Amino acid sequence: MRRAGGMVCDRPMTITMDEPGTGGLGDVVRVLGEWQHDGAPVQLHPGDVGWFWRLGAERTARATRTWSRGGEVLAVGLLDGAELLRLAFAPEVVRDEELARRVAEDAAAPERGVLPEGKVYVEAPTGALIRDVLVKEGWEIGEPWTPLRLGLAAPVPDPGVRVEVAGPEQAGEWAAVLRASFDGSTFGEERWHAMAAGAPYADGRCLIVRDERGEAVAVVMAWSAGPGRPGLIEPMGVHPAHRGRGYGRAITAAAARALRELGSSTVDVCTPSSNVAAVATYRSAGLERLPERRDVYRNAP
Repeated sequence: MRRAGGMVCDRPMTITMDEPGTGGLGDVVRVLGEWQHDGAPVQLHPGDVGWFWRLGAERTARATRTWSRGGEVLAVGLLDGAELLRLAFAPEVVRDEELARRVAEDAAAPERGVLPEGKVYVEAPTGALIRDVLVKEGWEIGEPWTPLRLGLAAPVPDPGVRVEVAGPEQAGEWAAVLRASFDGSTFGEERWHAMAAGAPYADGRCLIVRDERGEAVAVVMAWSAGPGRPGLIEPMGVHPAHRGRGYGRAITAAAARALRELGSSTVDVCTPSSNVAAVATYRSAGLERLPERRDVYRNAP
């Protein structure tokens, strides 16, 4: 209840959608970190914003949306490409009906500047009410993704390989391995430096695994959300010329060790269930499969 002009006003506070601008990205990263906690479904993480930051602060700001009530941010969305909205919610409002309907309305209406016309996707944490709202409005269930998680209360075994923390001097090598790891990737050294300039990078570790000859064979980015909170792997890649030798398991274990040193409670990762090799690699490093999750999507009219 609020007072206005000396009178008692019990009109509900309106939910507003905003773009934070480059100056507000630090606050977005902060609240996303605060919303990460053990036992909660995997959702948009500060590391996801940190990885997107490879495209620069201005593009990251243009791709970010916040939904607030009474000045308090309740939901954050990241437009990870033009057709996918990835969402996170404050834990206490995951099932808030007013918030779910407002975010759903904004996502469904192209004129509101969130998602365009045509086939589009919304990724929301398992159990979030917005999924139910969109399905009732005719959205369909998408392909399954597999989240995996490893608790970090106990020490992580040594990966048994040479691991380096990559800095600016190794940016070119790191970028080259990642680019080779993914078909069609154009990731270059300039994007590494843009990523490293982002606010989330201060709580991350960029790692390289080298073989016995000193050649960079695998890379990973491990993102912390702060002590006592889940950490994230995004991305991880093994050079195709060096696959089948255990480097994927080794770089995943190295990322887990780094996150444990940063105080993370768990290491999380999420990959398409169809990527059987990736799921097997993460499981070989000790991560456990969590229940599958699915995006929802709207077909083109």
